[in-house]
Amino acid sequence: MNLDILSALGPVWTWVLIGLILMGAELAISGVFLVWLGIAAMITGLETALVPMPWQAQILFFAGLSVGLVILAQKRMAGRPNSLNRGANGLIGQEFRLDTAITEGFGRIRVNDTVWRVSGADAPAGTRIRVTGIEGTVLIVTTA
Repeated sequence: MNLDILSALGPVWTWVLIGLILMGAELAISGVFLVWLGIAAMITGLETALVPMPWQAQILFFAGLSVGLVILAQKRMAGRPNSLNRGANGLIGQEFRLDTAITEGFGRIRVNDTVWRVSGADAPAGTRIRVTGIEGTVLIVTTA
C-alpha cells in the first residue's frame, strides 16, 4: 500500500481501514484471531479521533488493546467446546426421536438433513433417545 494514500487518509481512517482489512482476512482464513486485531485497530482509530495521539502512542495503544482483546476472548471461550467441525462427536449427549424403530439392535434418526444409523435396545419409532457414543459411523443410543 502506498504510504501517500495512508497519509492522505489520516490516522483515524488508516486505523479503520486496517481494521476492516484484518476482519476481512478473518473471513478468508477463519482462525478467530484476526477479528480481535481488527476490532483493536478500529477502536484505535476511534480513540485517535477523540484524543489525537502521536503515531508511537497509537501503535502502543493498538498493541495493548490487541493483546487484551485476544486474552479476554480466550478466557471467555475456555471450557467451551468448539462446536464447528465436531461431526458426530457433537451429537453425544443430545436427544432425538427415532425415525425408524430400533429392531435387532439398529434403527435410524434424522439430524437436520442427515440420517444416522443408531444402535441400542429395541424401541419403537418416535421413542425419545439420547446419543451416548459413536462406533464408526453408528451412533450408540439409550432411551431418554
